[in-house]
Amino acid sequence: MKIAYCDCFSGISGDMFLGALIDAGLPFELFKQEIAKLNLPEEIQLSAEQVMKGSMRAIQFEVQIAVHAHDTHPGHHDHQHHHHHHHHRTMHDISELIQTSALSDRVKDTSLSIFNCLAEAEARVHGVPRDEVHFHEVGAVDSIIDIVGAAVGLEYFGIEAVYTSALPIGEGSINTQHGLLPVPAPATLELLKMSNASLRPTNTNAEQVTPTGAAILAALAKYRMPHMTLQQIGIGAGKRELAWPNIFRVLIGESIETQRN
Repeated sequence: MKIAYCDCFSGISGDMFLGALIDAGLPFELFKQEIAKLNLPEEIQLSAEQVMKGSMRAIQFEVQIAVHAHDTHPGHHDHQHHHHHHHHRTMHDISELIQTSALSDRVKDTSLSIFNCLAEAEARVHGVPRDEVHFHEVGAVDSIIDIVGAAVGLEYFGIEAVYTSALPIGEGSINTQHGLLPVPAPATLELLKMSNASLRPTNTNAEQVTPTGAAILAALAKYRMPHMTLQQIGIGAGKRELAWPNIFRVLIGESIETQRN
């Protein structure tokens, strides 16, 4: 059985997860072709560049969204929340966007399971019915691409199970559409509770686990190190410069338990 282990050395975000999958061998052109099947109304540009994080190389994935013909803004990924002017999307909007696309059934199901986790967490945080949740940061186009892209990568590699290390929990605060919020963000904390996440302390005033990253793990991952034969390694870069390499690693291989059967 093909499995993936998430080494969350410096946390996890959607773009770090995608950068790692691309570095592990997900063909970037194939990835772009799959994302095009969403038929997003926004004009987007996707990039995956090799960067240095301290002494380590990694792949930086980024979404550029054209707001005007002469004005492009980077996506909100990885420990920072930028705000776009396009409308907010509800869970119904996102479900319809994914379901009516030409994506495979497996990619649709995986993507929707991740978004359903997000909707449940947001509903609990804001005290509203799940179907009335309006996604702000996590509903922006770049996060839709992160989540669907994660599903595309897992299908490409034939991953049947996902595992993860304990997560570093930062401190401090972040500015969001809901104002100043503590780190971890409330929705992130709900997602970590939903998945019985294993947490470890860190001494940095930075958001190291984003709602998108937490949702991917809540929907898919078990918090333990599996017995596996290692076949591929991918390293994704975070955007912040920290006192250590701001990276996320994905380890892909065969489950040893499966090999013994």
